[in-house]
Amino acid sequence: MQLKRVVVTGVGTINPIGNNIQEYYDNLDNGVSGATMITRFDTTNFKTKFACDVKDYDPAKYGMDRKEARKLDLFSQYALVASEEAVKDSGFEIEKLNLDRIGVIIGSGIGGIETLFQEIMGFSESNGIPRFSPFLIPKMIP
Repeated sequence: MQLKRVVVTGVGTINPIGNNIQEYYDNLDNGVSGATMITRFDTTNFKTKFACDVKDYDPAKYGMDRKEARKLDLFSQYALVASEEAVKDSGFEIEKLNLDRIGVIIGSGIGGIETLFQEIMGFSESNGIPRFSPFLIPKMIP
């Protein structure tokens, strides 16, 4: 078996301490914590009130229209944002390259858990008729 070489030519990120590589590195160097009070949902009944969420995220800032963003779980939106930054960071003119030889690698531990949660909550608050978004499965899978 012959091993093929892989070259990392660009990096991108969106995470709790930075919405891009430069912000991430600066905050990492300055010891900034990503932990803040949870604002995405009501924590009244929870002991833990803090988490490491991505801050100040607006899909429109990254060129995503509302219709497109509604079709994607947040983890997919984050992956697209980081991937685009990695492509830009590479400095390549993508349209001039063989797209069959280019790839972006992302990692996801759980997929669209927020989408699943929203759908289950919607079902539990309904009249018992199972109506799920046709985007449920596509939004969940990495």
